[in-house]
Amino acid sequence: MILIIGLGNPGEEYGQTRHNIGFIILNKFSEETGILVQISKFNSILIKSEYAGKALLCVKPCTFMNNSGSAVLKVIELFEGKIESTIVIHDDLDIEFGEIKLKSGGGTGGHNGLESIVKKLGCSDFDRLRFGIGRPSGRKDPADFVLSKFKRRETRELDSCITISVEALKDYVENGINYVMNKYN
Repeated sequence: MILIIGLGNPGEEYGQTRHNIGFIILNKFSEETGILVQISKFNSILIKSEYAGKALLCVKPCTFMNNSGSAVLKVIELFEGKIESTIVIHDDLDIEFGEIKLKSGGGTGGHNGLESIVKKLGCSDFDRLRFGIGRPSGRKDPADFVLSKFKRRETRELDSCITISVEALKDYVENGINYVMNKYN
């Protein structure tokens, strides 16, 4: 089974914010691959799916970003020994808007969701799809920026950026992290 975790914050007020791009991409991916079962468990929304003959478990932690690790840990403990690979989808301030970068392992870059996951798991050896949201202009606080909605110009480009991210996830499922890093980075 491949574990695909989208990071975001629960609640409608956060639905279309930059910090919720992990949820947004995961929702689109789940729609395209087909939802076999969807349940709420372990402070998460769990979506069982299948693509290219592989079982998928898509996870949206509903614990708020700073506590994502506790929900992720419970899911990983439940499916221990059945997980072939794990990828986390998250926003990244250090990448230009709309660009994606894939990587295996590494640091957290100060991302609170990743920090929570690394702290709870005790390791950082999982794959990542980093979606660029860019840096705030001027002196805007990054914490406020990630919780802001996309600008009108960005919204016009967002659908095509999400489509590319979904294609990268499909390629990840079929071919693994090295393939997608070479293709999309």
